[in-house]
Amino acid sequence: MFERIRYMLIKEFIQVFRDPRMKAVVFVMPIVQVLVFGYAVTTDVKHVRLAVIDFDASVASRELTARFIETPYFDLAGHVDTDAGAARLLDHGQAQAVLRIHHGFEADLRAGRTAPLQLVVDGTDSNTAGIVLDYAARIAGRFGTHVLASRLSRMGGGVSEEPLTLETRAWFNENLESRNYYVPGEIAILVMLITLMLTSMAVVREKEAGTMEQIMVTPITPGEFILGKTLPFAAIAFADVVAITLVAVFWFQVPLEGSLLLLFGATGLYIMTTLGIGLLISTMSSTQQQAMMGTFFFYLPAVLLSGFMFPIANMPEAIQWLTCVNPLRYFLIIIRGIFLKGVGPAVLWPQMAALFGMGVGTLWFATTRFKKTLA
Repeated sequence: MFERIRYMLIKEFIQVFRDPRMKAVVFVMPIVQVLVFGYAVTTDVKHVRLAVIDFDASVASRELTARFIETPYFDLAGHVDTDAGAARLLDHGQAQAVLRIHHGFEADLRAGRTAPLQLVVDGTDSNTAGIVLDYAARIAGRFGTHVLASRLSRMGGGVSEEPLTLETRAWFNENLESRNYYVPGEIAILVMLITLMLTSMAVVREKEAGTMEQIMVTPITPGEFILGKTLPFAAIAFADVVAITLVAVFWFQVPLEGSLLLLFGATGLYIMTTLGIGLLISTMSSTQQQAMMGTFFFYLPAVLLSGFMFPIANMPEAIQWLTCVNPLRYFLIIIRGIFLKGVGPAVLWPQMAALFGMGVGTLWFATTRFKKTLA
């Protein structure tokens, strides 16, 4: 038995690495993708191009403008004199927001009146626009507090203590960097893509090459055949996990708070599930083109319904139930829990149990279907 499996393993490794381009696809592509994802996939909004219309041209208006520009969130796109000039900058994408300071801004502040201030934002991207408005409200609020404190100080009354002080602290991701959230998730996504691509074409490739009949006349059993097909791809997937984890930790400085042993153990359960799904697709396909189409038919919805980009809690209830059969959903919880929270099996056992059940179920179903195709 072990001798037959060993020969199957050697055959698969030779078949995968025969083409030098396949080596690049298997090992170089994941590293390149995690680098691209790590820099491109982010919800942090910084360096917003801000144009300023300062109709007051006073010390107070210049101080307010400086408060915006000195933060990492806003970059000065330029000063304009008219609303038409500001509209032109927004239309051409040269500015994403316009700060409009009205006449008499400083005089209103000195007199204790409310000084009107307007921020016009490009709302094409509603998420970015909402974050920019929040940034601006906080900067304006701090400036207003500073003005009020100065006014009370001039009146000789001092600054009274605020009745309520809110102290905030973020656990697990202290600086609230979206990279720490997304990069571990990219490990799960890339492992799914690689294992699905390789295994979905494993059986159908033998059919197209006409070697399936030759293999079946040998003493090898269907179970041994499945093992020989999946173990090389599992080894490749683990190698990719190690490489991507090294990039995440040492290049992107993503904290790895939990156990490496637990990470690889959970990855094994996840790989077992994705290999089973890939083999199932392969047994249902007649050509490699059909297998590739089937892979992406499963892969894209799996990513969208995993919680990687969109919170599952915001989805309709029926879709939330549908995500329960998505292995990527469970592994994202596991890998982020290990990387950021440092939690162990006591917390993650429900997700690991779900992956184990899915892995056993998909491999059994794929093996059963493979036996039927041989009958």
